[in-house]
Amino acid sequence: MSDAAVRPADLSDAAEIARIQRETWHAAYEDLLGKQALAQLDATDLAGTWTETIDYPGSLVYVATEGEFTVGFCVAGRAPEDEVAQADGSLPEDAETTGLIATLLVEPRWGRRGHAGRLLATAAAGLRADGASRGIAWVAQGDHATLGFYRRAGWHPDGTVRTLDTGERTLREVRLTGTLDLTLS
Repeated sequence: MSDAAVRPADLSDAAEIARIQRETWHAAYEDLLGKQALAQLDATDLAGTWTETIDYPGSLVYVATEGEFTVGFCVAGRAPEDEVAQADGSLPEDAETTGLIATLLVEPRWGRRGHAGRLLATAAAGLRADGASRGIAWVAQGDHATLGFYRRAGWHPDGTVRTLDTGERTLREVRLTGTLDLTLS
């Protein structure tokens, strides 16, 4: 394997992050999201959205590289109250120190090479440096590969679920939580 690394994203990475998101969602999530949601994704100025996200204060955006190729990305930050709240709307005691892994994607053709683990470990370190003590992530209940990845990292469902409407179908997500003291490679 060529040199693999994770680094903070810069504005020049926005177009490549958008490409990875489009290609990965089409390859891995069509059955979960539906064709209508993917068509909306294709019509969106994703590069512009990613430029704003990379530039947003408090947003931690990382890219995974292998040799000269960008192969994945991760977005993390402080968990908003509505993301960390219990099902009844109450906030846990550690709400202010909970981080959110908002997105973690690796192109399927670059999978099983440790990129996702390096992205998660780097994002966890960034969240810890920002004062977070635990992390959460929302994963589609039917996304067995991603659920398995987080479980191997020591993250587990906390019993909270939500349902999203994609316009064509509904998508049930489970919230996973775990330590930010990760040493994945």
